Amino acid sequence: MNKRILVVAPHPDDETLGAGGTIAKFVEQGHEVSVLVVSGHLPPVYSRDDYETTVREAEKAFAVLGVAGSRFLEIPATMVGEQPVGVLNGKVATMVKEIAPHIVLCPFPDRHIDHRVVFESVMVATRPVAAGRGIEMLAAYETLSETHWNAPHMEPNFVPNWVVDITAQIGRKIDALTCYESQIPAFPGARSVDAAKALAVFRGTQAGFSFGEGFQIIRMVG
Repeated sequence: MNKRILVVAPHPDDETLGAGGTIAKFVEQGHEVSVLVVSGHLPPVYSRDDYETTVREAEKAFAVLGVAGSRFLEIPATMVGEQPVGVLNGKVATMVKEIAPHIVLCPFPDRHIDHRVVFESVMVATRPVAAGRGIEMLAAYETLSETHWNAPHMEPNFVPNWVVDITAQIGRKIDALTCYESQIPAFPGARSVDAAKALAVFRGTQAGFSFGEGFQIIRMVG
């Protein structure tokens, strides 16, 4: 049975950093993947031109990965928490209702405040009631840099209990990542292409294959 997958990204590039290979794999298997981008590089911290650039980059990356549909909520980056909780939750819940996903991938609640707020909103929007009853699995992905900057033993640390073999998809993940020219720094940047490949090698070899992406399963039913 083909599945509907919803990937929730706090910002453009988070979905590719955390789950790009898995997205490509789902698509190759015949599943339908949609991406919800909650925030972006908007005023007052950034310019509207900055935002438009990242949207164009995201659309190119989505095309590389085979994403079927996407939506951008246009909330200024670092200011997601200033949205009324009910309003933000409602926007995410609307996407869940429209997509009726079988699988939802969301950000791990890490160093970036937007990631933590989006995680909380997804947890509300995917509760096993109404449209949420159809969700078979909810899992969190890691985002290079932010996820690995949490304080050990004082804050939650990312410990994957599901690793997806993306050996056949690592090329598409990297191709999609390079679409984000304004966001991905050169090595030794924490979000560089080299760092992304290194993490994929680490996660893959943890599970016995060449390249992998790690997730923490939050809820799974069968």
